Amino acid sequence: MKKLLVVVDYQKDFVDGSLGFPGAEKLLPYILDLVNEYDVNGDDVVFTKDTHDDNYLSTVEGKHLPVKHCIPGTPGYAFYGPLEEISQDHLVFDKPTFGSAKLFDYLREHNYEEITLVGLVSNICVLSNAVLAKAALPEAHIIVDTKGADSYDKEMQAKGYDILRNLHISVI
Repeated sequence: MKKLLVVVDYQKDFVDGSLGFPGAEKLLPYILDLVNEYDVNGDDVVFTKDTHDDNYLSTVEGKHLPVKHCIPGTPGYAFYGPLEEISQDHLVFDKPTFGSAKLFDYLREHNYEEITLVGLVSNICVLSNAVLAKAALPEAHIIVDTKGADSYDKEMQAKGYDILRNLHISVI
């Protein structure tokens, strides 16, 4: 079975930076174990990286979320902990918005049977990329692993997980 792990935006700004929240750092050991497991098994691992310009506050997203974050060259842009170094051995998709068009295109070119997503923020970027994965490969088993995903807003997280289940995406 051809499997893929997608680590979504597990960057310093979302863990302990400008948009960080308590508990986000606790995902690191689980995500590291998953990346290692996929690597050892010969499965694929890719990363998405939230990427904004200095003009972020003048964008549509910046007007709704007026907190500069994930700007290349800043400490918050880096993946959290050892993932920054580990990511150098994998594909990394920079993305200027919630869902990654580059990830979608990549998935359309590969015939994965199972795609698991982890990372931050569960009810925004993880959700967006899970939906894109389902659209790219409608017959693949898409999984959001809640042991490796979290949000600062637990109520929206629960609603997001309900939406994903309704779209036939497994939430485990």
